[in-house]
Amino acid sequence: MGVMDEAEPVKKTMIRVREFDVERDLRAVEELERLCQVGLSGDQGSDPVADHDGGGAEKTTKSSKKKKKGMSLYVEQIGDPFARVRHAPDNVMLVAEYGEEDEVVGVIKACTRMVSRGKKKQSLSSSSKQFVKVACLLGLRVSPSHRRLGVATELVRRAESWCAACGAAYATMATTESNAASLALFTGHFAYAPFRRPVFLGHPVHRHRVRVPRAHRVLRLPPPLAAAAYAALLPPSAAEFLPADLPALLNHKLTLGTYLAIQRGGGGPDEDPARTPSFALLSVWDATRSLRLRVGGAPTLLRASLAAARALDRHAPWLQVPSVPDIFRPFGTYLMYGLRMSGPEGPALLRSLCRHAHNVARKNPACAVLAADLGPDDPAKAVVPHWPKFSCDEDVWCIKKLGASTASDNAGSDDDDWMTSPPPSVLFVDPREF
Repeated sequence: MGVMDEAEPVKKTMIRVREFDVERDLRAVEELERLCQVGLSGDQGSDPVADHDGGGAEKTTKSSKKKKKGMSLYVEQIGDPFARVRHAPDNVMLVAEYGEEDEVVGVIKACTRMVSRGKKKQSLSSSSKQFVKVACLLGLRVSPSHRRLGVATELVRRAESWCAACGAAYATMATTESNAASLALFTGHFAYAPFRRPVFLGHPVHRHRVRVPRAHRVLRLPPPLAAAAYAALLPPSAAEFLPADLPALLNHKLTLGTYLAIQRGGGGPDEDPARTPSFALLSVWDATRSLRLRVGGAPTLLRASLAAARALDRHAPWLQVPSVPDIFRPFGTYLMYGLRMSGPEGPALLRSLCRHAHNVARKNPACAVLAADLGPDDPAKAVVPHWPKFSCDEDVWCIKKLGASTASDNAGSDDDDWMTSPPPSVLFVDPREF
């Protein structure tokens, strides 16, 4: 669905918003991404779209700078500029030009997709549906030389109009609690409400293979069987933001596999039939082709000690030193998604799956971190191995109900408003939008 080439006048300024043209705009958009590598510290001086009304960029932990004792985690989007929205049937990238210039000074991406609301059927009104069309606004960037001119405001306004025209009932965006400018723009000017707080858990990938207990058996499920397993174990009523096209995600070329862990010898004649069966399930996504991360601001002593550990590991591998990859240069990551566990041995089986995912990741020299995004109340949060330096709980998802007509068509009555409902334990984070 297209948009007009010329934006309506906004306070008599010359802000023109149009759709992205790859031949005309690709280099300018890549330069904006480079200029706007910022993060969780909330430093106003590095805010990518500090606007006249307090605007800030869409940022999650992954597209941010995370400060911890002077250290920061940076990210750079690489490859296809549409990578994070191309999977959606309706997607757009808008660019902004200002004044008499032809230079691109701002950009935003948007897409709409059907996702679950995490409500049981009996709790929904007759006009409500378990799946709802939701818009996602992301990748908002404004050139440092054109901030505080209303560019971000106009980009968001036009993106919302496009999403509403596509029939979206809600619009969502992600930022961090330390990014006051971003929260001011979306919650203040555009009336978004803080909604969910996913937790980002990261762990370095070591050179050495980690051991999976012999009592645990790991099976790789083909995509059709994986889709059937998730349909049984993760119904729409049990999770929010579960994509309606989950089978397509599981069959995507960047989903490296869906893995099921069970106990060896389970189901034998001596097993108690009343005992709850134990299992764990997760999928692995290769994000090394779309993201590059880098740690900056590390003390010299820390850099030297980690380099020494890597050197020792190279020259004496039999010592099995758990050396950390060179995270001070750009590196990639693998993402675990769809983590589920059940039964008394479920936590141990999920830990084994995380170890198996580590062993998959270590085969790719470009991958230095294995990560997962989970809801704060997800039981898997306590099981997934992670390092505090690679983890963060500052992410904030915000939501807004769009036009009344689309809301009534897609989301049900105001008495059943998703925005005011308590969160389920499972928050599904789509790796395609990471």
